Amino acid sequence: MQPASKISVIVTTYNRPDALAAVIEACFAQDDPHFEIIIADDGSTNNTRDCVEALRPRSPVPLRYVWQPDEGFRAARVRNLGTLAASGDYIVFLDGDCIPASNFVTQHRKLARPGFIVSGSRVLLSEQYTRTLLETRINLHRLGAIDRLRLRLAGDFNKFLQTVLVLPDVGRERRKFSWRRIKSCNLAVWRADLDRVNGFDESFTGWGHEDSDLVVRLFNAGVLRKDGAFATEVYHLWHHENQRDQETSNRKVVLQRAADGTTQAEAGLRELAALA
Repeated sequence: MQPASKISVIVTTYNRPDALAAVIEACFAQDDPHFEIIIADDGSTNNTRDCVEALRPRSPVPLRYVWQPDEGFRAARVRNLGTLAASGDYIVFLDGDCIPASNFVTQHRKLARPGFIVSGSRVLLSEQYTRTLLETRINLHRLGAIDRLRLRLAGDFNKFLQTVLVLPDVGRERRKFSWRRIKSCNLAVWRADLDRVNGFDESFTGWGHEDSDLVVRLFNAGVLRKDGAFATEVYHLWHHENQRDQETSNRKVVLQRAADGTTQAEAGLRELAALA
């Protein structure tokens, strides 16, 4: 099995510096220091850049920041921008409101295997607990099992066992195709595989399914999936739902590509790199 020699964690964000700070702090506290952080900003104001620069002096790992103008929800493009800035051979996509567990990088490294993506899982936090966590800077890494159980019983976590158990890398391969429920808020992909399918497709604008499209095209190219549940958990901070005006049309494109075997993004990494 070929190990990932260097991991790049690409964190997407938009105008939520308090949540981003919590995510970056959790990245600083990883028990595996052999990775880099790329903050991929989809058009935030200077408050976000200031947040990153304030944290930079304490970073134990390389920390980079890329930004694009605010022209609406362009998650696909900003993830490609982050990918082009990354130096790792293994890319872990993380959203700027998803706090990684302290063993997040370690577990993604353990699960990495050529020919597979790893779809991680998430623990949803309640609105009230999210507010409390951000206001008082609660360190989720220091919570014990009893604390986590209490939070589950109170409805502040939507899961418990996933927060206290790490299962071995056995039976995680999913050779039957499914693109549903795979989210780029916690998704690991080999850089070579991203290059092979031309990355995310920037023709997807507005919320919805740009991550599903990537997974469909990777599957069409022969890349299978491993399930990262009970190993690669993140804590997803509560937020209002995004506008979903483009969700239906984006979904139709994904279904068509699943049917016709499309592998290449219409506008992806190669086109973005050519603009540099």
